Amino acid sequence: MSIIHSHPSPAPTRLLALAAAIAMLALAGCASVPKPLQGQFAGIDPATAVQQDATGQAVRWGGTIAAVETGAEQTCFQLVGRPLNEESRPILARDHSAGRFLACRQGFYEPQVFKIGRSVTVTGHITGYETRKVGQYDYRQPRVAADVIYLWPKIDRVRVVYDPGPFFAPYPWGPWGWGW
Repeated sequence: MSIIHSHPSPAPTRLLALAAAIAMLALAGCASVPKPLQGQFAGIDPATAVQQDATGQAVRWGGTIAAVETGAEQTCFQLVGRPLNEESRPILARDHSAGRFLACRQGFYEPQVFKIGRSVTVTGHITGYETRKVGQYDYRQPRVAADVIYLWPKIDRVRVVYDPGPFFAPYPWGPWGWGW
């Protein structure tokens, strides 16, 4: 009686490794920075820029719109700074602000599109500082001459409801009388 030993073929293993590599590349492509926001920028946030003189620094900052001021030749946005994710989109953590800042750009930006609360990411250079009132508080904030004001699409919240189906619905412990 002869015993034949079979060894698994290396082809399925290579195929799995190739599929995993392709999937990782595809996922990495999903989390890339949009072209208008790419480049080299100082690693400071608005609060740090206020503490030290960062005039002239190239920055990529994001946040939520707190006010829109349209002028004869430019539009200025007062933004509540937020940390950015890997795509450079502001992370909307309710309990964290990176400090307020002003971003101004030539031209007219429609306040009904760039509404209060919308998320934007800005690239540009710090041109100086302004002190503005926030309520009764005098708030010193950096002013950015914006090259790009990137309005992010709204994220619709989705409510997920678990439906166990009709087979388990009347029996929380399972149809056979014992739990899972």
